[in-house]
Amino acid sequence: MAYIGKGVIGVEHPSTSALTATSVTSTGAISGTTGTFSGVVTAGAGSIGMGPAFAARPSSGQSAPSADTFTKVAFGTETFDTDSKFASDRFTPTVAGYYQINGGVSYANANYSAAGAIIAIYKLTNSMSIEDLQGNYFAKNVQMYLWLAFFASFAVKIPMWPFHTWLPDAHVEAPTAGSVILAGVLLKMGGYGFIRFSLGMLPEASEYFSPLVMTLSIVAVVYTSLVALAQTDIKKLIAYSSVAHMGLVTIGIFIVNSQGLEGAMIQMISHGVVSGALFLCVGVIYDRMHTRDINFYGGLVNRMPIYATVFMIFMLGSVGLPGTSGFIGEFLVIVGAFKYSSIVVIGSATGIVLSAVYMLYLYKRIIFGEMSNEKLSEILDLNKREKTILIPLAIAVIFIGIFPNIFIEPMRLPLESIIFNYEFANAK
Repeated sequence: MAYIGKGVIGVEHPSTSALTATSVTSTGAISGTTGTFSGVVTAGAGSIGMGPAFAARPSSGQSAPSADTFTKVAFGTETFDTDSKFASDRFTPTVAGYYQINGGVSYANANYSAAGAIIAIYKLTNSMSIEDLQGNYFAKNVQMYLWLAFFASFAVKIPMWPFHTWLPDAHVEAPTAGSVILAGVLLKMGGYGFIRFSLGMLPEASEYFSPLVMTLSIVAVVYTSLVALAQTDIKKLIAYSSVAHMGLVTIGIFIVNSQGLEGAMIQMISHGVVSGALFLCVGVIYDRMHTRDINFYGGLVNRMPIYATVFMIFMLGSVGLPGTSGFIGEFLVIVGAFKYSSIVVIGSATGIVLSAVYMLYLYKRIIFGEMSNEKLSEILDLNKREKTILIPLAIAVIFIGIFPNIFIEPMRLPLESIIFNYEFANAK
């Protein structure tokens, strides 16, 4: 039974069973209603609150799974056994999600947790207005359960280590346009959710769990940077770099000071432009040579000088060179981290140094050196269409780096409001 008093909404008997009854984790309550909330917590199909749509690609001689089977999988009531007749083929998603099924549907199940939290919030408050729910309106014990439910979804979406394993395969299997949408837009939904839902609605729980987030983020920044160094597939290298850069975003968010949050926001904008552009650059040479193997290339500057130039700008933006968009976000996160913990600063700085190592390594192997592969002797530079796409993005990377206040000023007031509510709630 819910009650409202003194501005706090809670449950009369805040036990695990009582909270389950309010549908924080009740799958049965969510069944058949998940899609209702997709427009509330996401900006597109395949995002939080609505399981992505999948299409099967069975081997020759095999029949595709029935529509009923896919319905069960999409709603988390059935999983594919990795030893089944479909295990020899991976399931390729439709354009709604670009995610793969590898013996399970953890992504769709993560969406249930967000939908369950939303149902619980509605039952407790009779409202789904984000503005009305900003601030400390929930008892702390209720916040804990709601926060974990949202975290299970946003951590997969952003993604955080160790929930990141779907992302490299998704990028490798997706076409260039899919990788651009995924890196440029969809990953940012997780960051948006953390800021608006976790910090805005659940400030006390966010304070309590911030050490957990910092630990996972530091591991992500360092570990995935080291994994990126070991990659021979260009797309996989950039995909792992995305996990590392989004680790800096989650660090900036849960520092919860003006520099950290502004840095996280700019980092998301920068990553959307830079990472999307890097995937476009990979698409350019893949369309010509039909391979993403780093060892296949070398000496492209001799045949593709314009391509080498724009690729250099995006690479330096990813590294965080001063004067590029990447520098602004990373610098602000580091400054904000000094107010939180020196360990977080060291972890963040280590990841930034490693990002320079793997990106410069990638650029050197592909662009510089001798063109020893005869198949590259006839490769052509950027055509007019490719220049029209890539040159404005290169200009944007430099523009954001030189004039960051144009982007920071509009977000300053809403972020200060979130910080005020957060500090007020945790000062009690």
